[in-house]
Amino acid sequence: MHYHLLYADADGNSHWREVTPELKETSFAPPAQDIHISPPEQAKAFVFLRLPAGWNEPVHPTPKRQTLVCLAGAVEVTASDGEIRRIGKGDVWRMEDTSGSGHHTRVVSETDFEAAVVQFD
Repeated sequence: MHYHLLYADADGNSHWREVTPELKETSFAPPAQDIHISPPEQAKAFVFLRLPAGWNEPVHPTPKRQTLVCLAGAVEVTASDGEIRRIGKGDVWRMEDTSGSGHHTRVVSETDFEAAVVQFD
């Protein structure tokens, strides 16, 4: 299990990193058996989004720290350092590049890109 983390360094350049969340065996829903779960994070909002096929945006930083789970379609996201990641169905993308030069996103699938997004700020 992993997610794609897009973050900005001290110089304002965005970069990708793959992160494997730390899971700990926990009693989550007693009396059910213990499960492996990551530490909780406080969230502020939850939204669904759809980007139409062919959508292509200008370079920008993310407006909030947020995590996106792709439900359908695919996008290519280019960090300011030039590294490109394809985010498709089932992928998890954590956006933390709230400052600096940001990233470029474009829908590369023939279908709309659909996602669920948890916002932290």
